[in-house]
Amino acid sequence: MQVDTVVLDVDGVLVDVADSYRRAVVESVARVYDADPPRAAIQPLKDAGGFNNDWLVTDALALYVLARREGYDADPEAYAAAIADAGGGREGARSVLAAALGDVADTVERAWDPDRLRDTFQALYLGADLYRDLEGGEPPVETTGYVHDEPVLVDPETVATLTDRYPVCVLTGRPSAEADIALDRVGLDVPAERRFTMDDWTAGKPDPSALTTLAERTDAERVAFAGDTLDDVRTATNADAVDDERVYYGVGVLTGGLTGESGRAAFTETGASLVVEDVNELPELLA
Repeated sequence: MQVDTVVLDVDGVLVDVADSYRRAVVESVARVYDADPPRAAIQPLKDAGGFNNDWLVTDALALYVLARREGYDADPEAYAAAIADAGGGREGARSVLAAALGDVADTVERAWDPDRLRDTFQALYLGADLYRDLEGGEPPVETTGYVHDEPVLVDPETVATLTDRYPVCVLTGRPSAEADIALDRVGLDVPAERRFTMDDWTAGKPDPSALTTLAERTDAERVAFAGDTLDDVRTATNADAVDDERVYYGVGVLTGGLTGESGRAAFTETGASLVVEDVNELPELLA
């Protein structure tokens, strides 16, 4: 695969977020609603699409827990599948529950508190000190922060090779400040004009506009976008559909929630041009 620009996702590609973001999703719902939410629901929700950041996943998981208390009996996989059919994302979750619960859905909506969930999530993920610095005010929970529990997935040699060969860009659903933390940890210095974070565009993945903009800014003709979710691959296929001047390749990376042969099959069915065990395979495969 010959390309002239490489775009990288952060979570599940450069750093492992299983014990940081994903842990914060589950524990935020657990703390706010005194519940035992199923962690196994996170990956099906991400596969459903439309969950560009883990605040939205947290909301969907909270809505599921609250709906179960009101008699909703679908398992997490069926819930996520219904959300996918409804268009994905948090609004998809709300419409699914409205259809399933009828008037009782109003009870779920009244109990759902996205602002409190977000504050709890940020306090757990960032820890008290970073929360005060980045969010302002006092955190609702005093912790050291799960952000410190993110093992690096990319080797220094991979970073050096990719940045020597290509203009490397970053496209992530993280807020900008949290993207800085991860990029500093892995030793990847990306100029501001070659990255998009949550703070830079509102549509989020799989909307292709950020990816096509990065391609324009690097004068690319052939772009590889490596990510760990189906929405990352959809972003590349959507970009390829709307941009007649360039070719976009979606590269599925099996170090996030999608793993093994089932993950490889899911990426391939979604349109991935390439599936790799980890991001360190890229230098050899991108000729």
